[in-house]
Amino acid sequence: MRRIFQVLLLVFVVTACSEQVAKEALGILERDRVILTATSSEIVRQQPIKEGELVKKGDVLVQLDTKQQVAIFTRVKAEEAKAAAYLLKLTNGERPEDIAAAQASVERAEATLREADNTHRRVSKLVAQKLASYSERDKARAERDAAQADYHSATENLSKLTSGERPENITQAQASLEAASAEVALQQQILDDLTIIATRDGVLDSLPYNVGERVSMSSIVAAIQADTVPYARVYVPEPYRVKLKVGDKLTVHVDGLVESYIGTLRWIATEPSFTPYYGLNEQDRARLVYLAEVDMPEEAMELPAGIPAQVEMPHE
Repeated sequence: MRRIFQVLLLVFVVTACSEQVAKEALGILERDRVILTATSSEIVRQQPIKEGELVKKGDVLVQLDTKQQVAIFTRVKAEEAKAAAYLLKLTNGERPEDIAAAQASVERAEATLREADNTHRRVSKLVAQKLASYSERDKARAERDAAQADYHSATENLSKLTSGERPENITQAQASLEAASAEVALQQQILDDLTIIATRDGVLDSLPYNVGERVSMSSIVAAIQADTVPYARVYVPEPYRVKLKVGDKLTVHVDGLVESYIGTLRWIATEPSFTPYYGLNEQDRARLVYLAEVDMPEEAMELPAGIPAQVEMPHE
């Protein structure tokens, strides 16, 4: 009698231990979720597509207010045009009218110098003949020197106009234009980002804000559930972790369906979820789970996300 009791107790213990380890990984079906955020704190002006509708890549989902950014973009475009015009002025050189005027100034200064030089010579002869005073000679010499200085100034100005700008000035103008163009590109991107568009095909899952509300920077303004085959996101019991590797074929059961699917393990975590292993004793380690993702086959394309799923674990 005692031996029978011991055998029954052993069977009970073995059964209890075997029941502690689940033979399935539990979870739900999911699809990739695309989160779109606001890059600026602006007011929502339009939401052309409603929640739950299908969207295509490039569709406008949310339009934020653009008045302030349009003004900034217009200003930087004007700065770019100003920099481009200044560089063009330096590279094209002076106008023909300015060069002609400088040439005329040289000719006039040359004529004035020639007259002053002749006058100085005549006065010098008269002084030598004692027919003029020394002061008249000094005055004629000063007028000649002034005319000569004016002639040199006019010729240098003409040379400056005809030789063009210094290379350093042109390089500086080019750098200013490049900086202005970069600023235009930046402000254009900021303006474009105020129009929230779909980056993937799918279903518009969520619009957290209403038209007229002001969003904060980096806040979620739209969420898309990607139009892809779902995958099972499940938690693998610790005893089966060592038996699994990426690429394994696993049987997936979906609640509400009789047929099962053959999925492919695409990823499994290296660290356990919930309580870390070093905080548990040998008996409690079986309660650890590892997050895993199992790709569903193409025939599961129409299954909705959020449905509970169970993945059978490999067994001997």
